[in-house]
Amino acid sequence: MVVIKDSKNVDQPMTRKHRILIAEDHALFREGIRALLEAGGGVEIVGETGDGAGAIRLFQELLPDLVLMDLDMPKVDGIRATKAIKKDFPKAKVVVLTMHSAEEHVYLALRAGADGYVLKDAPGKELLMAMESVLAGKSFVSPGISGKLIRGYIQGKKAEASLSPWDALTAREREVLQLVAEDKKNKEIAELLFISVKTVEKHRFNLMKKLGLHNAQELKAFAASRGLVQA
Repeated sequence: MVVIKDSKNVDQPMTRKHRILIAEDHALFREGIRALLEAGGGVEIVGETGDGAGAIRLFQELLPDLVLMDLDMPKVDGIRATKAIKKDFPKAKVVVLTMHSAEEHVYLALRAGADGYVLKDAPGKELLMAMESVLAGKSFVSPGISGKLIRGYIQGKKAEASLSPWDALTAREREVLQLVAEDKKNKEIAELLFISVKTVEKHRFNLMKKLGLHNAQELKAFAASRGLVQA
């Protein structure tokens, strides 16, 4: 808190606005977040970026009080960006704001160091509540997330386990897995991810090798078991 003096020399407290960095690759959604936060007052949006690499760079430059971090971003995804920021700035505050409710995504975000996890379909007041909690030194996870998961990861009572095959997948491999599970062909996947068909084939080969699977049907079943698609 900053203290100023008025003309009568009486100390008057002036609360500094919380400085917020928004990392979200959809411009319209970023604008919506900005409007929500500015309407509530008490915050200052000090920076915006559409990719994880930008989030890392801007955090180092601006040192905001809190980062709102999307998971699905180009160049560097939100998981890796969070991990990188937390590595250099352990006290950094990061609230993940994402569409993914599957436990695997929550595990990875919390393991990377996220302090909060909010779903994009949550009401605006829930995001504001999450930010308030995290800025106060607490943790926050959307009520829709498994209570068992919260107890294990937020309260720190889950013992560290060895990496599962899922944990070993790269962000791009997880993207390819989800698209394969949605019955997308290699050419469609290549167009959606702006990569070559040959690169898609390589990712599919790596997926089956890492997961111990043999065909697209097994990949789809695996993705459904993780909540990435409906069975």
